[in-house]
Amino acid sequence: MNKGPISQFMAQHYRHFNSAAMVDAAKGYEAHLTAGGKMMVTLAGAMSTAELGISLAEMIREGKVDIISCTGANLEEDLMNLVAHTHYERVPEYRDLTALQERALLDRGLNRVTDTCIPEEEAFRRLQSHIEDIWKKAEAAGERYFPHEYMYKMILSGVLEQYYEIPPEHSWMIAAAERNLPIVVPGWEDSTMGNIFASYCIKGELQASTVKNGIEYMMWLADWYTQTSKEASIGFFQIGGGIAGDFPICVVPMLYQDMELEDTPFWGYFCQISDSTTSYGSYSGAVPNEKITWGKLDADTPKFIVESDATIVAPLIFSWILGK
Repeated sequence: MNKGPISQFMAQHYRHFNSAAMVDAAKGYEAHLTAGGKMMVTLAGAMSTAELGISLAEMIREGKVDIISCTGANLEEDLMNLVAHTHYERVPEYRDLTALQERALLDRGLNRVTDTCIPEEEAFRRLQSHIEDIWKKAEAAGERYFPHEYMYKMILSGVLEQYYEIPPEHSWMIAAAERNLPIVVPGWEDSTMGNIFASYCIKGELQASTVKNGIEYMMWLADWYTQTSKEASIGFFQIGGGIAGDFPICVVPMLYQDMELEDTPFWGYFCQISDSTTSYGSYSGAVPNEKITWGKLDADTPKFIVESDATIVAPLIFSWILGK
């Protein structure tokens, strides 16, 4: 593939340390796809609030991502940005805020993520009634779906189009819904929408079983990995740490240790972008080789770690893969 100016700049200037690791990881991702491999991307942190969708959506549309694992926050915050973008506020001097200033933000319905305040009330005023309607219709029909499938139903129904405040091509959830991209969302209940669903269950308005749970996500992922790995090597591109990465990477040792499917292949590529430093007991900061001892990666699996800010690094890697 002919490379554009961003990639040319990277090749010219990023030759050492984390910048070189970033280019190596991008080349490895590209080589994995060229060889016919599939790629899982995992999203931790506040990547949707950081508007990673601007580059990730294009990766999805271009077939460079085959499956996503993300937190419930990233699942919903892409849609929150989609429908309430003009109500977000930046606080460049966030380090100087006092406790009383932070409380003032709360009183205004603004939840701060570093320098960006999410207008949760404004966003969920535009989302909640629609998702509630979809949950209740599914339950009345005796149907059960995964969290992301309910989101897909809401997106594809068109009910949110009246609220769009960003170009829809900048929403990775729209791109994923249009492709019906597989997603796993471990710990979905640890999200605003998960909390709202739990409140309906507590009030007796919905049954918890209407939304499929984490064990069912793992069972589904085990089947997907087993079937897909028969045809292609599957790579693992991890943005941040936490449950979004920890949950899906474990499917490999589960299959060959607990299910005793000893021919299960290891992950065929691994990259993590993280600012978690290597320290005692930190899995998010552990070097990739530690994953060999847990039966997730093999000794010869291409492994990369970029110790940097994912909001800077991921769009650059995606730009390389897209030939920009």
